[in-house]
Amino acid sequence: MDMPTHRVLLVDDDPLICKGLKFNLEQAGYQVATASTAHTARELTERQLFDLAILDIGLPDDNGLDLCRALKEQQNLPVIFLTARRRELDEIVGLEVGGDDYITKPFSVDLLLAHVRALIRRSGKTTPQPRAIVTKPISAGPFTLDRIKHVAAKNDISLELAPREFDLLHFFMSYPERAFTTDELVENIWGVEYQGEHQVLYVQIRSLREKIEDDPAHPRHIVTLRGVGYKFVP
Repeated sequence: MDMPTHRVLLVDDDPLICKGLKFNLEQAGYQVATASTAHTARELTERQLFDLAILDIGLPDDNGLDLCRALKEQQNLPVIFLTARRRELDEIVGLEVGGDDYITKPFSVDLLLAHVRALIRRSGKTTPQPRAIVTKPISAGPFTLDRIKHVAAKNDISLELAPREFDLLHFFMSYPERAFTTDELVENIWGVEYQGEHQVLYVQIRSLREKIEDDPAHPRHIVTLRGVGYKFVP
């Protein structure tokens, strides 16, 4: 017997983000309806039932917090907020508007799916079996990485990477020059439910540097930002 397919309402006014998230959610086994405005989102919930909503805070015609209140009243939906602005977090985390979870941009697809699965599980619904996520090969500077074939190379020379090293390099390459805190890296690579020590990240970064840096003692690609975290410089 097939497991039920959950319906997700995705609300974001950035067409590229919306298209990418819709594709990956569908690859993971979810049915997805998208909206770029709060008005369209309300119309969709008047015609369809959903199991979860993913809302961007900043919408062109309304505030995502107000939309969350409306969706809670209409269908009592579990809600994940998306935000790129740190100053909004205090308001979101207060959960006075009924939001259940939040993710700060940028984030990996794996992290989003982990939040979706966890929230659906907490809401008492059965999560559909995940399908393989299709990800295009990426390149940054001398590095290339193909997640489907699980191959990585520097200057066309293959890199022998352990699974976590591979995931870490893929995430860094997806966001070149962006600073990440240790918390953000641990959450994206090990998952939102990971409760271990950050030492596991330091070990993986040291190991990855030994494999991709010309001089691991003086890294040029995975750069330590004192008091902040790390960034990847192609």
